[in-house]
Amino acid sequence: MTFYCDHCGGPAEEGDHAGCLAARAMEPPRYCARCRRRMVVQVTPTGWSARCAEHGLLGG
Repeated sequence: MTFYCDHCGGPAEEGDHAGCLAARAMEPPRYCARCRRRMVVQVTPTGWSARCAEHGLLGG
């Protein structure tokens, strides 16, 4: 099974995702790590939620 970077959407095993990891410290995920689909993200003062059309709701 292939996993994807939840910040840039690229294959997690390929390339350097250090910049993505640094950005994820302050931002919610934008792509589903399972299927690479762009997620619907809502940011609130207390956190965030992200929904993949295939895999459902994630929260943080």
